[in-house]
Amino acid sequence: MRYRISYFLIICTLAVLSACSHSLETRQREDALVACHQISAAISSHSAVFAPGTLHANGPFGCTDAYHDLESSYYSESPEYSEDIEHWVSSSSQPSVCSVEPGNVEDLSKILLIIASHRVPFAVKGGGHIMNPGFSSTRGVHIAMSRFSEINYDASTQTVDVGAGLAFNDVYDALEPFGVTVVGARLPGIGVAGFTLGGGFSWFSNDRGLAVDNVLAFGLVLPNGTYTDVNESSNPDLFFGLKGGSNNFGIVTKFTFKTYPQGQVWGGTYFIRGDYLDKVNAAISKFTSPLQDPKASLMAGYTFSNGSASAALWLFYNGPTPAPGTFDDILAIPAYQQNVSTQSFASLIRNIPNTLQPGARGVFNTLSLTSHPEALLKAVVNETTFWGESLISEPGISSTYILQPFLPSAFTHGPDGSSAFPFSHRLMLPACISYIWTNSTLDALMYEVTRRSTRHLALVAEAEGQDIADLPLYGNYAIFRTPLERIYGENLGRLRSIKRQYDPNNVMALTGGWKF
Repeated sequence: MRYRISYFLIICTLAVLSACSHSLETRQREDALVACHQISAAISSHSAVFAPGTLHANGPFGCTDAYHDLESSYYSESPEYSEDIEHWVSSSSQPSVCSVEPGNVEDLSKILLIIASHRVPFAVKGGGHIMNPGFSSTRGVHIAMSRFSEINYDASTQTVDVGAGLAFNDVYDALEPFGVTVVGARLPGIGVAGFTLGGGFSWFSNDRGLAVDNVLAFGLVLPNGTYTDVNESSNPDLFFGLKGGSNNFGIVTKFTFKTYPQGQVWGGTYFIRGDYLDKVNAAISKFTSPLQDPKASLMAGYTFSNGSASAALWLFYNGPTPAPGTFDDILAIPAYQQNVSTQSFASLIRNIPNTLQPGARGVFNTLSLTSHPEALLKAVVNETTFWGESLISEPGISSTYILQPFLPSAFTHGPDGSSAFPFSHRLMLPACISYIWTNSTLDALMYEVTRRSTRHLALVAEAEGQDIADLPLYGNYAIFRTPLERIYGENLGRLRSIKRQYDPNNVMALTGGWKF
C-alpha cells in the first residue's frame, strides 16, 4: 500500500513541532513539511509523495526528542519511502521529511519551484551509490528519480536516451539484444546520473574516453522550473558544465549517449590470498609498465577484512579472448575464487559482486597517480595491513585500496576545455580508498583514517618521483571537504560563472554535492 502524505499528518506533526524549541533545524523541517504537502497537492498522478510512515493513533507526543519520536516511535516506515532514501551505505542516508518520486518533467518543475519558494534543503538521488553523507540525502525533501527509467535506442543515429533514475547495468541489459552498449560504469548498481555528472571512468575508457566524452545531450530542469534540452550547439556553456560539473545547474532527467557495437568480452573477478601479494604486485606493475593494449583493463583491489589481507582483481578484455600474454602473469597466481570467462558484456557486469551487508557504513577517498611501480604497490599493501591491524579490535571494519591503470588516450577524446572534468588532459590514474564499518560511533574516526591514509600514499608517490600535486582528483571518489580546486582546477571560475547565470537565486545550493 502506498502512503500519501495527508493533511491530518501535516497538521498533527506541525502541532508537535510548534510546541517544541524552534531551532533552525526545527524551522527547516516545518517548512519542509509544508513543502511536502504543497507538492502532494500540486503533482499529477504520474508522481507520488511518501511520508516516513503512518502515524500511530496511540501514545503521547513528547517534546524532549520530538524528531526521534516522530521518526521512530510513532511511525511504521512505508516501503516506498524506505527505498527512496536508501543508499549503498547507510551513512549516506538521512531521514527526510518526505520522499518525492516525480514521474515527468512537468511535475519535477513544480516540485523544484515549491522547494525554491520555501528555501528548504532537498536531495536528488539517482542510484544512491555516493559515499559522502548528505550528497544525495537530506532531512528536508528527498527527490528520488526512479520513475525516470526510459531507455530509448535509436538505431538510425546509434544513440540511446537514458532516464536519470537508472543504474548502468539496467542500460546494458536493455541494449544487449541490439548488439550495442554505452560507455558507463564498471560495477553493477552504479547510477547513471551521479556517475556521468561526475565524469565516469569505464572499462572502455582507453579507446572511448570517459562517460562525459560520450554524452550528446542532457534533459535538464533548470532551477527556475524551465525544461531544456542541452547539447553542444544549443547551449555550449551548460553542456560544458554538465559534463563533470555535478548537480550545480538543475536536475538532469535524461542523458543521450553514443552507442557502440558490442560483442562478447572476456573477464570477471579474481580473488587471491594474502600469501601471494608480492606476486600480485609484480604482475600488476608489469601489466602497467607500460599499458599498451586499449582493449585491456583492470582494477586491482588490496583488501583487509576479518584479520587478513588479500587481493581482488577485476579483469576485462574487450573481445572474446585476450591477446596472448596480456593477463598471463596474473592468471599464473592461484585464485581461491574466480569467475573469469568469455561472456556478454551485460553478463560480465551482472556477475561482479558489489553488495554490502545491511546497515554497512562507508566512505571513499582518492588520490591521482601517474604510474604503479612495485614500490608503490608494496606501500599500498603495507598501508592496508597497518590500518587493518590497528583497527582489528573494532568489529565490522574492512578496507579496499583500488588502483586503476589507464592509457593516456583515455583523456584525449575531447578537445581542451570541452568538459568540466577533467580540467587537464594529463594522464591521471585514480586510486579509490574505501573503508566500510558498521558502528555509527566510529564515523569520525573512519573519516580521519581514510584521510590520513590517502595523504600518506600521496607522500609515498611523490617520494617515488611522481608529479601528482596538480593532477585532478576524481570527484566521484573524493571525500567531502576536498577543495573544489583539486577537482575542477582552472575550470572552476567558468563553472561558477555559469552557475550564477542559470541559478541566480542559488537554489541548487540547497542540495548536497560539490557546490560552486
